[in-house]
Amino acid sequence: MQKNIPRIVIAGTQSGVGKTTVVTGLLAALVARNMNVQSYKVGPDYIDPGFHSLASGKPAHNLDTWLMPPELTARLFVNTAQTSEMAVIEGVMGLYDGGRRGISSTAALAKLLKAPVILVVDAKSMGESIAATVLGYKNYDPEVHIAGVIVNRLGSATHKELVLEALQKIHIPVLGCLFRDPGIVLPERHLGLTPVTEYAPETFVADLGKVMENQLELDRIIELAGKAVPLDMPPAEHVPEVPRLRIGVAQDQAFSFYYPESLNVLQVLGAELVPFSPLTDQDLPAVDGLLLGGGFPEMFAQALAANRTMREAIRVAAQHGMPVYAECGGLMYLTRQLVDFSGQAYEMAGVIPATCVMEQKLQTVGYVEAMPLRDNLLCSAGQSLRGHEFHFSRLVPDAAESFPWAFTMIKLRTGTGYPGGYAANNVLASYLHMHFAGNKPAAHRFMKACMQYREQKQTGLNK
Repeated sequence: MQKNIPRIVIAGTQSGVGKTTVVTGLLAALVARNMNVQSYKVGPDYIDPGFHSLASGKPAHNLDTWLMPPELTARLFVNTAQTSEMAVIEGVMGLYDGGRRGISSTAALAKLLKAPVILVVDAKSMGESIAATVLGYKNYDPEVHIAGVIVNRLGSATHKELVLEALQKIHIPVLGCLFRDPGIVLPERHLGLTPVTEYAPETFVADLGKVMENQLELDRIIELAGKAVPLDMPPAEHVPEVPRLRIGVAQDQAFSFYYPESLNVLQVLGAELVPFSPLTDQDLPAVDGLLLGGGFPEMFAQALAANRTMREAIRVAAQHGMPVYAECGGLMYLTRQLVDFSGQAYEMAGVIPATCVMEQKLQTVGYVEAMPLRDNLLCSAGQSLRGHEFHFSRLVPDAAESFPWAFTMIKLRTGTGYPGGYAANNVLASYLHMHFAGNKPAAHRFMKACMQYREQKQTGLNK
């Protein structure tokens, strides 16, 4: 069976051309028209989807063919988009940029989902050359359907007229013209945009929607999305009515990096996800395992350190055998100390015998394959996990010669290998961001460990 899913991809000629601003405003404008829209982000980014969700009122999903196989990526899209009137997919970097050999590029996802592409072009410091730029993107891969462009950062009405005349020569539809406006620039920090969990940008998003309503050709964009060809419908997955396990998930301003569909995999396997805050809660909820995702603990180090009862609760839970899985920011929080950008040291949970030190220079970014050095909470030695790293901090073990490194990390682009993460008994923590939908055996193994812990705990209580 097939399903008509109106959809478009908003791509860019490069990073920084305003894709997230355009997509967030577009979503807000469509919602203002009472449309039911679903958004997506190509690649592993956590922050941009937060802006999408604020505008659409729905969780945004990541589409990434490194984090999960292409067929699962397509299935995720159809399953989550089929009840919406329109799907809006934000690209990553430039249209043809991705991992090695273009893996998980915007172009690759557009072809996988048979979706028309609208190319966002930064017109600042450009005149007629903009046409040559767009024509090059259009001709580079004829299988990518570039159906129109949105011209961003125009300086004046005269500038707009010059650009439109140039684009008319190559017969590319112009679906929007946006003028430079510092009032519609999203805030940034060292890992990109500032997450929406750290401030209240609702008014900003609403205003952005009004800008897009006035400066984009919304009716034409909706019409274009509706011309996308039907897609095959995958079978639905069953979520158990009665959860078998309770998994505590760290969720607050410091820890907000989770893929919704990755968490859903745990729910399908029978987990009840119980949110808790390492920033403000005084104790852990009654759970059978812990998941600490990424985020910005370095920005909240003082508050995390001040919450001694939570730090102690997590340390004791780990000592008593509770399975603990942590990614990036979660790894940082589990260490003995976190040293921030100014050199100030703060006490953390003390589960991992190491210090996490923030550096001014980006330490690692890109897709990696994690090869376990020993059996751990998610996989056995000889298996592997696919994921992504992006961090400014580095892990400094208290005793390097005896530190139980979890993985050899292999960079996709270069093949370079280096030790990473911590694996000991029931604890696994590393800088790796991975997706359970693409690593389902890891999800099963984690759930099995949590079940064994629960049974042991119940046996102990019954003695």
